[in-house]
Formats: sequence, structure tokens, C-alpha cells
Amino acid sequence: MIGILTPALAVTLPLLIASAAIAAPETVYFKSADGETEIIGYLFRPATAAPHGAVVMLHGRAGPYSANVNKDCALVSREAPSICNAGSLSKRHVMWGEYWAARGYLALLPDSFGPRGKAHGFGRFSHDDPDRDDVNELTVRPLDAEGALTYLRTRPDVMPNRIFLQGWSNGGSTALNVMIRQAAKPSGFRAALAFYPGCGKEALLKNTVTTTAPIAMFLGSDDEEVSPTICQHVADRSRDAGTKIDVTLYQGATHDFDDPGEKRQSVPGNVAAKEDAMTRAIAVVEGMK
Repeated sequence: MIGILTPALAVTLPLLIASAAIAAPETVYFKSADGETEIIGYLFRPATAAPHGAVVMLHGRAGPYSANVNKDCALVSREAPSICNAGSLSKRHVMWGEYWAARGYLALLPDSFGPRGKAHGFGRFSHDDPDRDDVNELTVRPLDAEGALTYLRTRPDVMPNRIFLQGWSNGGSTALNVMIRQAAKPSGFRAALAFYPGCGKEALLKNTVTTTAPIAMFLGSDDEEVSPTICQHVADRSRDAGTKIDVTLYQGATHDFDDPGEKRQSVPGNVAAKEDAMTRAIAVVEGMK
């Protein structure tokens, strides 16, 4: 199924804000599924009673931290305090973490870059940068997501069969690769939300995603970094292979359309896309009860 939302037709759906105050994210540590790397993560916890469903959030190629501070960041670990920390996450990651927590879900944002000495992230159009090889979305970052899944299942405040996956851009490609890896396993992530992922042959393990878990893909028609058309083709093939995958294409929306910063939200298509995508995201998760 492919839905298209135009700014002119978008209905303003105010985001519901829970009355309970949300605490600052907690810093946690867990092992990547590579068995070696200790991942640092940022945990947004609901104020409501446990146990909770959970969402693992995968950052994009810029990393999890604000561009105002991450330029000089390198290693972020238990032994290496840094200005890149729980207090300097990007606005988008904080917005989504608080969004999930306000709706009763525990949200975990793993940092795949900082523990590997690359907390600064990477700039636009840097896909061919060899410095990205050891943090790539094909063979490295999926293991971090799987490590996060294992970690969450050890927590008594998490419902082990209600853990979801969300990713943006490079993290969206990672999310699709996790779905490819988990294939028909019934014990993996319940569903995936992929925001403007790269879907080319250099970004995905396969050009068809075959899995029993549903996937929702959110794309911008005016994306200047990745091709929404290629992603639609991947979705079509995946749907033909039996995967439940829905695609929403937002007319006039760019890459990073849900970034709450002034620059991105000055684009009318992004305003409509952000609001609609947040409404659809919670609907996907709630629909899996």
C-alpha cells in the first residue's frame, strides 16, 4: 500500500502531549551483537507503570548528537566522558524519545559511532568515505540494533514481545537490513519504521526485504540525499514476496523532514510530513497489540 500526502490536503492533527513530565534520558551500556563493542545508549522512560513496549531508535549518518557540539567529538564510552552525551542529543532524537515515552513506550537510542571513536558523525554525501566502513549499515550497525533488542529483553520493565525498531536515513537502511537479517524469525522486532532510508545496492543487504514483521516506510518526494523511487521499487518487490510493507510518500518533503529545527520546518511539505508521520508511527505500533 502506498499513501501520498500533499501539503494542501494535509489535515492538521495536533500531537497529544502527555501530562506527566518526562525525565532526561538515562545513559545505559550494553554489548553489540558483535560480542565485543560496548554500546552507549540513551533511554527515555515513561512515567507510567511498567512493563512497557519499547522502541529502538537508530540515528542517521550525522550521529545522535547535536551539530552544535559534535564536531570535536570522537570516542564516547564508559571510560571516556565527552561533551557528546545525554544532554547534547539532537533535537529530533529528543523529540522522538519524549514522544514515545509520553505514550507509554520506553525508547532506546544506541550510539553506533561514539564507541567506535566517530561521535562527530558524517556529513552529507559522504557515503564513499572509507572512514565509514567500520560503522556501516550492512554488517556493523545491524548488530548494534540486535544487541539493543537483547538488552531490552533483560529489563523487567520491558515487554519482550513488544519491541519495535525505528531508523532515520542511514539508520533507516540499518532498520531494513535488520528486517532482512531476522527474516521469518518470530522472535525479532515486532515491526520497523524506516524514515527516508537509502535503498540502493550499496545500502541494503538485498534488494527485496522478506520478513514476517510489518514495515512502514516514510519518504519525501523532494529528498535531496536518497532516492524515494528506488525505495518504492524495493517496497514493491518486497510486497510481491509477501512482506507487509506500507509506503507513505510526502509531496514537497525533503530529507530529514521530521527534524523539528527551524530550517527544516520552514519547508511547508516538511511541516505536514512530520505531523502526519508521527501520527502514523504510533498507529503502527499500537496496531500491533
